[in-house]
Amino acid sequence: MKKVLLPMLALGAAMSLQPALAADGEALFKSKPCAACHNADMKMVGPALKDIAAKYAGVAGAADTLALHIKNGSQGVWGPIPMPPNAVSDAEAKTLAEWVLSLKK
Repeated sequence: MKKVLLPMLALGAAMSLQPALAADGEALFKSKPCAACHNADMKMVGPALKDIAAKYAGVAGAADTLALHIKNGSQGVWGPIPMPPNAVSDAEAKTLAEWVLSLKK
């Protein structure tokens, strides 16, 4: 019984974190100036977040790459307009990147 119970508890805990990540990522997105250039569904100054998620779907290390772009900025990835660096911690950048990657078209 114990051999089954522990994995079940671990699975339940892992599944409960996904909605928390989505809520935390969206709240963090709204608290930062991200929304001035990005929208979930349509291109604005920057690409739609769902387009970013689609481009990086299944790419190894995508969350780390996006976190670096969020924190340090980037240029030439989505066109000529550069993305400036953002005042976020490493943990916040990672949370935002994982949230963006969780968005589906």
